[in-house]
Amino acid sequence: MANRTLNLLDASWLLVESHETPMHVGALMPFSLPDGAAPDFIKKIMADFRSASAVQPPWNRRLKSPKFKGLVPVWEEVDEIDLEHHVHHSALPAPGGERELGQLIARLHSQPLDLTRPPWEVELIEGLEGGRFALYTKVHHSLMDGIGGVKLLVRAMSDDPKASMKFAPFWTIKPEHKPAKPKKRKTRQEDPVATVAQAAAGLIEMVKGQAGTVPDIARAFGTMFSAVRNKNDVLRIPFEAPVSALNGRIRGPRRFATQRFELERLKSLAKAADCTLNDVVLCLCGAALRRFLDELGELPDKPLTAGIPVSVRPSDDDDSGNAITFIISTLGTDIADPLERLDAIRASTRRAKEHVQSLPRQAMMQYTLLLMTPYMASLLTGVGGRTRPMFNITISNVPGPDKPLYFRGAKMEASYPVSLVTHGQALNITCQSYDGHLNFGFTGCRDSLPHMQRVATYTGEALSELESVLAKTGSKTQAAGSSRSKPKLSSQRGKPAATKAAPAAAAPKRKPRLKKRD
Repeated sequence: MANRTLNLLDASWLLVESHETPMHVGALMPFSLPDGAAPDFIKKIMADFRSASAVQPPWNRRLKSPKFKGLVPVWEEVDEIDLEHHVHHSALPAPGGERELGQLIARLHSQPLDLTRPPWEVELIEGLEGGRFALYTKVHHSLMDGIGGVKLLVRAMSDDPKASMKFAPFWTIKPEHKPAKPKKRKTRQEDPVATVAQAAAGLIEMVKGQAGTVPDIARAFGTMFSAVRNKNDVLRIPFEAPVSALNGRIRGPRRFATQRFELERLKSLAKAADCTLNDVVLCLCGAALRRFLDELGELPDKPLTAGIPVSVRPSDDDDSGNAITFIISTLGTDIADPLERLDAIRASTRRAKEHVQSLPRQAMMQYTLLLMTPYMASLLTGVGGRTRPMFNITISNVPGPDKPLYFRGAKMEASYPVSLVTHGQALNITCQSYDGHLNFGFTGCRDSLPHMQRVATYTGEALSELESVLAKTGSKTQAAGSSRSKPKLSSQRGKPAATKAAPAAAAPKRKPRLKKRD
């Protein structure tokens, strides 16, 4: 049985755990049945799941002292797992449509994990339209981040439907790679004093090793403070976000919605607008939130900002745990024109990336911890959702497999992330690419955001609007004799398309000040 001390970033997710704000993340994966599937196909999968008791790391890790999880938390590996607790079977009532599936996922995701056990669960869901089924998994964020989770899940599937017929459940697959660890003096694992001493020694070594990064971190924060005084600097800093309907206190129940776009469709827009795919995603989210809040009569004059997790995990690192930092970007919700909004987002993300990339990799964890400390402190002290937010919403983009995957011959149709929300962050939008599509998962507080599913719908309408405006701009540019074959953001702007996705399209292009509705 092996012990493993959590790093400070992983431990922070345990510190802010509460009944209203459980810190687990998940995924919804619908599957289509293989040709000629037997009537008991799903029943056999469930039977195999329940019998697959050879649980491998990290799925066999639990907190050594869950009641004192904030005091030097340690993972211990256990040999026996109660799979009836971790693996469940449910069915949707007819007709088993997307609405019913979303309601079930929202209810399942509202329930905290039992931290006295390995913090993960799986739900096998049958009864979807067309004879399909789905897998919903959830795991505590202290155990792994989104990219690490995707890697572990993918290893249980194959791009060959025939080869996948023999694949075992993901929790039984042995890790492919373990980072080399220095040898340590053996101590009795059951001795709590020895465990604390080891953890303290590890922390001291970490501090010694990171001492050289202090000047880099000080310079990074100095740049952020300078941006406050320099109005021409587009670098967004923490706690300059406006207060909005997204940023109050939350309760336990959740809402969940999905959206799905062809990846090539988004990449074509990014190429035409000379920006990144992530910039297009942020622009669609900004447009959807602008419309959603405007309909509520609660659209702030200042633009909403997004906290964007950025992975710093090496490509060959299959270890669990978290390896991320954050950048902050405007969402341009104060701008009616889609292209001007995209222009503002592109400038903001480029500046933010330049800021983070100026840091050496060994300074990333310390920088991230210092950056997120006020946010974590607000949750621990109970002021979260009662003061100005660090940023208005978290928007993530997790890369996934680019080929279709199969589990026992059943094709995975999509993979929708199901994320976490907190006090002051009532909505989370996470995307994952898979097999030529980008899958959006919208997770929100049920009580804070009525009709939250409309945000998912509005992103689709925002995409159509952006395509229309770019097409018109390209036509005008070519008619004027431009030498460019693709329109750039600095080219002549077309007026906002008169679609439902832009309720304030008649307002001035630059930073309209919208009055709240009565």
